[in-house]
Amino acid sequence: MPATEASSYTYLEATLTNASGHVPLHERFRALFTLKNLADDRSVRRIPPAHCGIDNLVTDLLFHIASAFTDESALLKHELAYVLGQTKNLHAIPTLRRVLANLDEEPMVRHEAAEALGAIGDSSCLGILTAYLTDPNETVRQTCELAISKINFETTQNDEQIPSSIYTSIDPAPPSTKTESTEELKAHLLNTSLPLFERYRAMFALRNIGDTEAVLALAEGLEDDSVAYVFGQMQHPASVPSLIKTLTKSHEVNMVRHEAAEALGSIATPEVFPILDKYRRDSEPVVRESCIVALDMYEYETGDQFQYADGLSKVVDGEVEIQKEKVTMHSLKLVQ
Repeated sequence: MPATEASSYTYLEATLTNASGHVPLHERFRALFTLKNLADDRSVRRIPPAHCGIDNLVTDLLFHIASAFTDESALLKHELAYVLGQTKNLHAIPTLRRVLANLDEEPMVRHEAAEALGAIGDSSCLGILTAYLTDPNETVRQTCELAISKINFETTQNDEQIPSSIYTSIDPAPPSTKTESTEELKAHLLNTSLPLFERYRAMFALRNIGDTEAVLALAEGLEDDSVAYVFGQMQHPASVPSLIKTLTKSHEVNMVRHEAAEALGSIATPEVFPILDKYRRDSEPVVRESCIVALDMYEYETGDQFQYADGLSKVVDGEVEIQKEKVTMHSLKLVQ
């Protein structure tokens, strides 16, 4: 690997892991999503074959990402797990398995590790996930159930054709392909007697419809953190009132409030800033940190910065290019 590449990765890892002890959280997030871009085969450019192949480079980048799991921030570790899943790289499985197995870890981090194993989608993940279907934490149990359903769906022969979408992220479930109205999809989303996988399929179908009616239908299911996650992806102003209401509920589950904060930062309408500024002082660390990161996203969205994942901008003459498109953290999370 050329020295310039090595120095770039060393710099990004030092930023991500806060090696100096003085790196602001939002800069660590930008470093993480820069590494995600680099770990994405579609984003790697000009890699000299004599030095390393793409697989070796991606594996090395995964190592840099995984090195931050010793951090105290549950929010950061949650995002680390998400990014590892989105790479679909089998080398990420052992790290994610260890995170899921750690009962002392925050449930939101373990939940994201389980979801990431589902995103990778390899059949070897089924045994890992099955072991946690009786986990003491309900969110972890449900996420393992959902991930197993996703892997089984993808590995079972079926004639269902999933339509292309502007959202190319690896989601916990494919959108429903049945010809259904927004009202019918909302009914499925809210029907707790249905398997979670089917409810998620309705949710992602509503996301793909993307109009105001679909947003209002999704808002009725906002007690699930994944709905807030989807709102951040859609960036539809009609979701702002529901997201603000969710963030400001001190009794709401922190994982839901965290996703609401990040979604608001991605949407970045004028009324969002004072809310995020207020709740960056919240008593709950994950909510507080989410608002800090969301304020950075807000600044990006309303400013003239070209790239959110700008972790290489301080590294001169790096050998690797990241993709040249204006994207937010939520689009990096959800639309690649």
